[in-house]
Amino acid sequence: MSKKTQPRNTVTALTGRPNAQVLIVGGGINGIATFRDLALQGVDVAIVERSDYGSGASAASSHMIHGGIRYLENGEFRLVRESVQERNGLIRIAPHYVKPLQTTMPIFSTFSGIMNAPLRMLTHKQRSTKERGAMLIKIGMTIYDSFSRDGGSVPKHVFRTKKAALEDMPALNKDLKYTGTYYDASVHEPERLALDVLKDGLAAGTGTGSDATARAVNYVEAVGTRDGGVLLRDRETGDEFVFSADIVVNASGPWTDLTNAAFGGETKYMGGTKGSHIVVHNDELLEATKGRELFFENNDGRIVLIYPLKGRVLIGTTDIDADPSKPVVTTDEEIEYFFGLVKHVFPQIEVTRDDIVYSYSGIRPLPRHEDTAPGFVSRDYRIVDTPIAGLPSSTVLSLVGGKWTTFRALAAHLSTEATQKLGMARKVDTTGMPIGGGKDFPTTDGQRALWIKSHRDGLASETVDRLLDRYGTRAAEVVDTLITGPVEPLESDPTLTRGEVRYFAEREQAVHLVDVVLRRTNLAFVGGVTIDLLDELADVMAESLDWTTEERADEVQRTLDVLRESHGVIVPLTSASQPA
Repeated sequence: MSKKTQPRNTVTALTGRPNAQVLIVGGGINGIATFRDLALQGVDVAIVERSDYGSGASAASSHMIHGGIRYLENGEFRLVRESVQERNGLIRIAPHYVKPLQTTMPIFSTFSGIMNAPLRMLTHKQRSTKERGAMLIKIGMTIYDSFSRDGGSVPKHVFRTKKAALEDMPALNKDLKYTGTYYDASVHEPERLALDVLKDGLAAGTGTGSDATARAVNYVEAVGTRDGGVLLRDRETGDEFVFSADIVVNASGPWTDLTNAAFGGETKYMGGTKGSHIVVHNDELLEATKGRELFFENNDGRIVLIYPLKGRVLIGTTDIDADPSKPVVTTDEEIEYFFGLVKHVFPQIEVTRDDIVYSYSGIRPLPRHEDTAPGFVSRDYRIVDTPIAGLPSSTVLSLVGGKWTTFRALAAHLSTEATQKLGMARKVDTTGMPIGGGKDFPTTDGQRALWIKSHRDGLASETVDRLLDRYGTRAAEVVDTLITGPVEPLESDPTLTRGEVRYFAEREQAVHLVDVVLRRTNLAFVGGVTIDLLDELADVMAESLDWTTEERADEVQRTLDVLRESHGVIVPLTSASQPA
């Protein structure tokens, strides 16, 4: 019998004991981080995610961990201070995925925006589409530097005049007058970082199965209330069951109001905006960036970025009002907009649709903003007590807002709120606590060589080095998996082994083939998906998850459909197992 017709172990862990002190609905980065924090406090906590972990708003990020220099103009000084502190903290506690990123801002005027900036801060309305000038940006960068007071996790900014700027980056638009270069940070593998946070939470619990005090399951959605509890549905089997909790945390991001509506409560907390990105394979553009992010204001006043990543270049982002009840995709209009902003900064470089290897779009979990311009909507977060008639014995806490950079601090605040309502004292401070594979991560060449040598267990040094890049020091767990069987690289992608694919299915709750392609790896992001690769991945997944021949074929087709419909990727059917 196929495992798809039977409840997964993660589901039976919930149905075997359908209650907890806290139930978190929503497995994006903020829900997952709150799960980790509560588990560390000794709270009996469960988390459910209607799709795969980190597959919603968290999957549509710009891969940035940043203080938000542009939020200064919104007057959000508390958020900027917290964001810079959290950025610096993540560089230390998650060094395997979060790394300093040199960022250059091309500037085309000296005084533009000086008069409008105070009005923008007061009214949060776009007063002009003119780009901010050097004076305003210099002030902002100086204030930004002042928020980083913890020993200098990143260097201070550098301003260059035109001649020095063009010597520094020759491909830039010759019409610029200055550049400002500062440091933020990037998250190279956001979905894997989210999994690391989740694993930390699971490890912090006690017990196993239904006795575990930290339980997590994907592909289970909250569909309503029944008998005073939350009605959950296993999306794989269709089975429904009631789960009760003293506190229900609604961490469903831009879908928070929709989740509350499913519970029978009417809220109007959210007003998210759509953000799209494209990933291009263009060696000339990659070389022109000099390994830096280009972060700047386009000539329409929108903040955009060009960012080299994984041998590709990420270009984004838009900021358009969107309806969270409808799927979003990157449109032709947005693609043309991205091409235009590349021309604005690098006029001699031609980027075409043939260069696009991947695109993605998501909705930011922003608060309702009425007539405030999308770019000025607060990126801060708040926690709202939400009365729900169908949950009379539960306190419902709705999370409004939140972003990748502040997930640890947000989780600490949300966890504190929950523990106070439970009458429990916090006993663990997550400040400075390493995340997953960031623990004891080697940061020098010598430390790295020693780690690889001591964890080889008969594997090639190059293999262990690659695993260390991919998983941080959690690579030791993967090595243990690989040495129990033959270490076979995939024929279609030798950088990935069959053992790792089994690890995704058996140890990381990968339920579908698309989970591996989009989130357990960056295969789709870099344009590395072929039909041969999908066939090979599906064979390993089918073996681990007992898929039937029909289910295996469905998984391949479903992945092809998701890549085409949501990410603009058409995979040629060229393998021997499929008609050309």
